[in-house]
Amino acid sequence: MIPKQYPGRVTRKTKALRLLWVIVSCLLFRPFPTRLFWPWRRLILCAFGARVHREANVYSSAEIWAPWNLEMERGACLGPHTVCYNQALVRLGQCATVSQHCYLCTAGHDPLRPNTAEEGLITAGIALEKGAWVGARAFIGMGAMIGEDAIVGANAGVYKDVAPRTIVGGNPARLIRERR
Repeated sequence: MIPKQYPGRVTRKTKALRLLWVIVSCLLFRPFPTRLFWPWRRLILCAFGARVHREANVYSSAEIWAPWNLEMERGACLGPHTVCYNQALVRLGQCATVSQHCYLCTAGHDPLRPNTAEEGLITAGIALEKGAWVGARAFIGMGAMIGEDAIVGANAGVYKDVAPRTIVGGNPARLIRERR
């Protein structure tokens, strides 16, 4: 279970790790675009604290903000050109798929507090349960949980939980129909 929302904080340690991750990502993660290098990318992510199953796949063009806040189970896939802005935990269950050009956003700002880099930051994790599928160019907002075998349509904007075995689409995402 992902916590719904809590105050965020970017520590000096996080900033230092981010700097190191950006350098390593540019030099050793992104330059190897073929599927042949999926094990190499998993190895690099795990070296930075990610929990990625050996049968999960991350495309080289995926942008991951904090590997230490990423969990991927067997068969999970983070598609090409996906932005995973994971200041909080992002968990992809077994065979969960995030299609190309999606944006997973776990952080925002509290509108009632000052909007500076560190003041008012709030974070909440994102979870995709077993078999969930997020269509191309979809936005998944902080605190959202995509239920088991649910489908988020292309270009959808998800700002709250999606029930298991449903298909949602639009912005904001609305129920299209149930899956059998």
